[in-house]
Amino acid sequence: MTDNIRTYTREDETTTEEETQAEQGEKEQCPECGGRVISDTEHAETVCQDCGLVVEEDEIDRGPEWRAFDAAEKDEKSRVGAPTTNMMHDQGLSTNIGWQDKDAYGRSLSSRQRQKMQRLRTWNERFRTRDSKERNLKQALGEIDRMASALGLPENVRETASVIYRRALEEDLLPGRSIEGVATAALYAAARQAGTPRSLDEISAVSRVDKMELTRTYRYVIRELGLEVQPADPEHYVPRFVSDLDLSDETERMARDLLESARQEGVHSGKSPVGLAAAAVYAAALLTNEKVTQNDVSEVASISEVTIRNRYKELLEASDSAAPA
Repeated sequence: MTDNIRTYTREDETTTEEETQAEQGEKEQCPECGGRVISDTEHAETVCQDCGLVVEEDEIDRGPEWRAFDAAEKDEKSRVGAPTTNMMHDQGLSTNIGWQDKDAYGRSLSSRQRQKMQRLRTWNERFRTRDSKERNLKQALGEIDRMASALGLPENVRETASVIYRRALEEDLLPGRSIEGVATAALYAAARQAGTPRSLDEISAVSRVDKMELTRTYRYVIRELGLEVQPADPEHYVPRFVSDLDLSDETERMARDLLESARQEGVHSGKSPVGLAAAAVYAAALLTNEKVTQNDVSEVASISEVTIRNRYKELLEASDSAAPA
């Protein structure tokens, strides 16, 4: 018994292509008037552009169910996985095994399955940090995130600090210095660059390194990486101090005016920006008849009461000098 085997030639292929093109042409033309048909995605229909005949209806809309009005909003709503971030050593591209010992239906796993999942978690962590560089990065970024949370710094500061630390690691600046020291210096520099500075005392209070090592490492990192960090502006500290002391907006405006007068008179030169900001807030509270003590301000700003007394007198003198006669 012989099998009938059909062979295809180029003529058959040509015929098939012609049939496909003909079918597509029929779909693109209106069956009534022969006009051009278009797809109306809003109503899920295919209609004739000339006579208005609905050729197809109830089409499947394969687009997203949300609307976006700019590129940033579109990227934010796009469902292509979690966004990459420099705050994780692998930029968030790896996967994690959840800590819940439950299956997809919410049922608890057996003892044997729990042991198996724990072993898988252990191996997963080992695979995520394949070499000493990644282990170093994981520890440092975790330290940056911990300190930023304790200081109430926003996400953009954490992201910038992570980039600074990555650069320091790539340019081999860590030998001879601790991971915590470089991570703290990166966070301090990022906070100043973002205009949300924290004082050295505040940074060292949440860090695992002392103030001396922090300042030494900070100067080294910004010098070697060529970072442009502007001197801290006292006005950047004012909103935080006013908020912590629960003072009014009028006091904040008055404190800013006092600092501006001091800048015009050259009082800023050689003075601690934290001390000037704290003294301006205290002086402004007195001028607006709000009850606040030097002890309250010193606790919020982490400076001594003597500094506040000295600086607020200088600010009031500068304000009187800058006032028009």
